[in-house]
Amino acid sequence: MKFIDEYRDGNGIRTYAAALARTATRPWTIMEICGGQTHSIVKHGIEAFLPDSVRLVHGPGCPVCVTPVELIEKAIAIALRPEVIFCSFGDMLRVPAHVEPDRETPPDLLSVKARGGDVRIVYSPLDAVRIAAENPAREVVFFAVGFETTAPANAMAVVHAHRRGIRNFSLLVSHVLVPPAIEAILSSPQNQVQGFLAAGHVCTVMGYTEYEPLARKFHVPIVVTGFEPLDIMQGVTMCVRQLEEGRAEVENQYTRSVRKEGNIPAQETIREVFGVAPRKWRGMGEIPQSGLALTPAYAAYDAEVRFGVASQRSEEPAECIAGLVLQGIKKPYECTAFGTRCTPEKPLGAPMVSSEGACAAYYRYRRLKPVKTTA
Repeated sequence: MKFIDEYRDGNGIRTYAAALARTATRPWTIMEICGGQTHSIVKHGIEAFLPDSVRLVHGPGCPVCVTPVELIEKAIAIALRPEVIFCSFGDMLRVPAHVEPDRETPPDLLSVKARGGDVRIVYSPLDAVRIAAENPAREVVFFAVGFETTAPANAMAVVHAHRRGIRNFSLLVSHVLVPPAIEAILSSPQNQVQGFLAAGHVCTVMGYTEYEPLARKFHVPIVVTGFEPLDIMQGVTMCVRQLEEGRAEVENQYTRSVRKEGNIPAQETIREVFGVAPRKWRGMGEIPQSGLALTPAYAAYDAEVRFGVASQRSEEPAECIAGLVLQGIKKPYECTAFGTRCTPEKPLGAPMVSSEGACAAYYRYRRLKPVKTTA
């Protein structure tokens, strides 16, 4: 708690707020990539301490939020099969597919469980491997969702199952990569972002050299940033200082966790099991080379192929503006359904469900625009 208190020190936040007020001479729009950062910003009221010239927008950094309807539909189809034990982290169980009231198919994995499906919450992919070993007559599927952060553990689960000869285990893979998403945002004609706060936990695994070509190509500063209020205020200050000085570099605010080269053994494990592939993102469509898929050596562990759902296609709900929120074009309170037709109890989109979703953060901590405070 000592260190948590230090990183939430009110005097430190005001010090950075005063420095920002002196530094920012024109309007700047900065996007935080990580959903954990979004929740910290909203929960602690960080935007209220920023000068009027500095605007934060929220990016596609919540892996639950960006998992497309199509993958949720595939997960439901697999979980409904009587021979399957479907394993997932708990935050995926209420992510909605389609929400029509007359729909016969369950709208989410929790509804599958309520109807008698064997859907289990696990805390590690290795738990799913253990369940497969204990139930050789059943098929065990793990919903492998996440950015680069969770990819090493999911890759290790496949390697572990392979070495133990466990053949009734497979992954439904929905891994996505951060740099291609940043490039897609910057390439959009609707782009408003001039600088980024990169996700500290992703860079703990991958390092940050892969962001340097993006900073040069688009001339945008990228600051690897932690998750506590002081981390974010320092990251914003570093980003604005670069913008004011006309620099576009990758800087590391999160030095207590991130090294430039990242975690080399974790990266090697990812490359052994996964290869780069196109991936659909909820509300954003397919982004080239933005995901991970099992390599040919481990293709036998691909649940999409094993259960014949690879060709299944689904449409995003028209009313949900999750894609615009995830690209920083809209704030949650600008959605006409926010807080009325879309709530955590009856969500239209994943950002209202996830513990890292921007819509859930605004619903829980703040419904309207921030009220500015004085430094």
